[in-house]
Amino acid sequence: MGAKPKPLKFDALVLGAGIAGLEAALNLASQGFTVAVVEQDPSIGGKMIRLSKVFPTLDCSSCITTPKMAAAAHHPHITLFTYCELQTLARQGDGLVAAVTQKPRYVDAGKCIGCRQCEYQCPVLVPDAEQGNFAGRRAIYLPFSNAIPQKALIDADNCLLCGKCARSCPTQAVNYFEEPRDFSLEVKAAILATGYDVMPPEALPQFGAGQVPNVITALQMERLLAPHGPYNRVLRPWDGKVPDSVAFVQCAGSRDLAGGVPYCSRVCCMYAIKQAMLLSGALPLADITIYYQDIRAFGKGYEQFYQTAQAMGVQFVKARPVITGTGPDGGVAVRYEAQEEDGPIVAAQHDLVVLSLALLPGWTPEGRTKVSTGGDHFIKAVKPKLSPALTDLEGVFAAGAAAGPKDIVDSILEAGAAAMEASRHLAGHSER
Repeated sequence: MGAKPKPLKFDALVLGAGIAGLEAALNLASQGFTVAVVEQDPSIGGKMIRLSKVFPTLDCSSCITTPKMAAAAHHPHITLFTYCELQTLARQGDGLVAAVTQKPRYVDAGKCIGCRQCEYQCPVLVPDAEQGNFAGRRAIYLPFSNAIPQKALIDADNCLLCGKCARSCPTQAVNYFEEPRDFSLEVKAAILATGYDVMPPEALPQFGAGQVPNVITALQMERLLAPHGPYNRVLRPWDGKVPDSVAFVQCAGSRDLAGGVPYCSRVCCMYAIKQAMLLSGALPLADITIYYQDIRAFGKGYEQFYQTAQAMGVQFVKARPVITGTGPDGGVAVRYEAQEEDGPIVAAQHDLVVLSLALLPGWTPEGRTKVSTGGDHFIKAVKPKLSPALTDLEGVFAAGAAAGPKDIVDSILEAGAAAMEASRHLAGHSER
């Protein structure tokens, strides 16, 4: 047995490298603190790098996120640990110790030059989750074109071990025998920026339980709308038809006591309006409908954004529809009670239906660290009005959607607040 590696020492740990984690890390690093960023995915960037545009400005999402990704990757005070899992985070003396597991890429990151020769030679083709499962990728692959780091990894579940990638690699970086590696970090403060996940459609039988063709999620629609998406245009994924009628179903799983998610997911109204406006530009002849319970346009410029969508011809129907199955020509059949028309039951059909699914915590601290969660299972803020970044574990702070659903603007603001709380904690720590 080899000697146990010594802990790596940093001033701060940022868990999660989405927009909130990157903002917090850059804020701390710009003050001279050394920062370790631990990310579970093979690339930094989080959910935001997967979006097409942002509301209400309709700016390019990649144009905002990519510079921050590059700034973090090249900052002398930031060290990135991608494709890693945090096992435990515990107080030790005046500081914190994080136990981390590096998951195997089966590619030596130090040797890989991102040339993609291995990818070109791989004979395996599997659905690409980065493209909403609408396109294919190889068993050895780079996550996406602007991923950071630009390092390949092997999908061990689908690899045939044919050896073609290893033979084609000019730097002999492929290592089929790589194993998980454990290491530890000693830090004085930590920021949890672990983001969110979405409720799986399979959990919602009233919306087809993921079995009805041409019912997709909002994140899949983001890929269809993206300029570097799977089809370079908006097509119905199951048959390639250009949709003439598109519907958005709001609160799919949210605000539903029976489904276990009683809270509002906050961002769904605005991203559905954003996608509807983008669709009206991509498909000017299509009928676009948004089924909603309440439109919650709470941010700066959001109400005007909503009114602009109405002026563009997007139809807003106050109803909570259910999906009843597949209609003629592969369409999606829905039924709903028209709440603003004395309550008649209406049957409708759409070529494509987009579900605005409930947002769930992207990471749970149970069994890993002594940070409490609220009734919604997001990290609990002990002073939500005075300092929303504070948790009940000294030296540990929360940022972004880790503490609850929020939009990009609020995530960035809260990341800055968490970085300031952490820097104040670090300043007090250095004076002891």
